[in-house]
Amino acid sequence: MLFTVRLGQGAVVLPRDVKRIHLDFAFRFNDGHFGARKVWRSFLPRLKYHNPAVSMTINRSQDNTGPATLTIFYGAPKDAAPSPSTTRDASTSDLKPFDRTETIDMKNKHESDILSELMDLTKPTPVVATPEDEAELQQLVDERNRGAADRVCNAAYTEQKRQEKALLDQARGTVGPA
Repeated sequence: MLFTVRLGQGAVVLPRDVKRIHLDFAFRFNDGHFGARKVWRSFLPRLKYHNPAVSMTINRSQDNTGPATLTIFYGAPKDAAPSPSTTRDASTSDLKPFDRTETIDMKNKHESDILSELMDLTKPTPVVATPEDEAELQQLVDERNRGAADRVCNAAYTEQKRQEKALLDQARGTVGPA
């Protein structure tokens, strides 16, 4: 299961100047919010796994007619004094100005198009599977194929037993007690 997070679409290392990613979309995926939801569910875990220092926040609203945006914040805050994450002081909020921001409108877009725009804007380094990962992935594919073949064999066996039982039940039904 870790393969789905370590490898695949969205498994990239973002440049150091990307400091924060913020998604803003509706709870329900009607009115064009489906792509945004898929980005949140499928790609954001991979991005966070490979970029733990990048703050990733999500704001979900009840308003389906509202915007669905992904905002990328670049550069360090102007007063770049790092603060502990447990501090609740208003001076350490994420609302400090960043060097620049880029916004992607996700409304009515497919998740792969949104990811493509994110990659174009940030110019990340893709994560390449190691030979060990490739071998383990091939082993998983082989196990899935064996499982599929076993399911076919088991289904045929179960169907044969069902037919035999039906024939026996039919024979018992036609030959009644004397």
